[in-house]
Amino acid sequence: MAHITDLGVTELRDGIAKGDFSAREVAENFIAATDAGKSLNSFITLTPDHALAKADKADKARVAGTLKPLSGVPLGIKDLFCTNGYRTTAASKILDNFIPPYESSITEKLFSAGAGMIGKLNLDQFAMGSSNETSAFGNVISPWKRKGDNVDITPGGSSGGSAAAVSARLIPAATGTDTGGSIRQPASFTGIAGIKPTYGRCSRYGVIAFASSLDQAGPMARSVKDCAALLEVMAGFDPKDSTSIDVAVPDWEKLLSSDLKGKTIGIPKEYRVDGMADEIEKLWQHGIKMMQDAGAKIVEVSLPHTHYALSAYYIIAPAEASSNLARYDGVRYGERVTPENGNLVDMYSATRAAGFGYEVKRRIMIGTYVLSAGFYDAYYIKSQKVRALIARDFETAFQKCDLLLTPATPTAAFGLGEKQDDPLSMYLNDVFTVPASLAGLPAMTVPVGLNEKGLPLGLQLIGKPLDEQGVLNAGLALEERAGFTSLPEKWW
Repeated sequence: MAHITDLGVTELRDGIAKGDFSAREVAENFIAATDAGKSLNSFITLTPDHALAKADKADKARVAGTLKPLSGVPLGIKDLFCTNGYRTTAASKILDNFIPPYESSITEKLFSAGAGMIGKLNLDQFAMGSSNETSAFGNVISPWKRKGDNVDITPGGSSGGSAAAVSARLIPAATGTDTGGSIRQPASFTGIAGIKPTYGRCSRYGVIAFASSLDQAGPMARSVKDCAALLEVMAGFDPKDSTSIDVAVPDWEKLLSSDLKGKTIGIPKEYRVDGMADEIEKLWQHGIKMMQDAGAKIVEVSLPHTHYALSAYYIIAPAEASSNLARYDGVRYGERVTPENGNLVDMYSATRAAGFGYEVKRRIMIGTYVLSAGFYDAYYIKSQKVRALIARDFETAFQKCDLLLTPATPTAAFGLGEKQDDPLSMYLNDVFTVPASLAGLPAMTVPVGLNEKGLPLGLQLIGKPLDEQGVLNAGLALEERAGFTSLPEKWW
């Protein structure tokens, strides 16, 4: 039998149910793995007590015949989800010692389904970043290495801790959040699967906000099947979230099928962008052939406003961030810096200067600028109009096809520090993921191969609103045909 830490969510779930191993064995093995993998800096806070307590409950439930969907499965939780009684930082010093008195709806669902929490995962500060280099708790390091050098590689962002830990077998799966690609891009960089569901599928209650009209939680795991199983638990209507969609949650895992006969896959011509690596184009063509092999028909489609998506996103998202982050003022919770002989405004300024990192400050300033009198109409309103046009482009394209197949990223993962001084180059990492976020569509990344340097490459599938099943099925077809089994080398 494979080592316990090599097993995914559904394999662990089924193995516990059959008595192949105990839930406590599972928890202890993954706790040992997280200890051995500390050099990756993928966790901010470890919570072995939570994982062990849930494991003991699972073992008792197996004897009693009352196992739940995720009984005994240990997970990593991105440190953007509030966890009752456990430190939650958003990877920012301004929330360094914040312990929430309530539970996010997503973690409440997962824990109610029997899952345990190994720890809180590192991320880009307030989910602002594409390389996990903006965390106040240090860079997350990918377990992957480029052939020929020993440079530390980015796991992507903002869910870099989640991606690195899953890829390195420290945990079987993790929660992530995706605002402009923060599940899909790191999944591609680290050779795992990750899905952003339709906006509103998963509750945002208790998830520390970046951009409220874009943020969406989703699972990151080692297989499409594991993503389906986790998403079933995470999704569902929540009256505590005004943007939550009140629709039934399908049995995504049971309905998985890699037979795409009768399906049409669209290939958007605008996704061939300047600067895209040749290896990405080759990968895309390979993906098209795999879709055809699964029975799908291929058609070219047009998304004419794609060129403006990134610009619109980097106006809308910072604008919403500047509003959301105004609540961190040093008065109610989090860090407080009180200058000697200073007044209330001095305290606000000193607290935010000390608590927020450079990238967060940059986005707050951009957002405040585009929302200011004189620029609101010129930038923010215009960007919202562009967003509507992008959504309309997708509606038009979906009249000709059922799903879209695109690259996930313009390049493979890059070295830490290689783009830190070039924010525009860093923002371009999201060029393929941002359009689906602006339109609120379900989208998934699946690992397909390695580049010549031995780093993972993934492809992205984008579906119609609420068609997570179609996205998952196409993802399964890719997964089966790609046969991606590559693992990073051991680092300890």
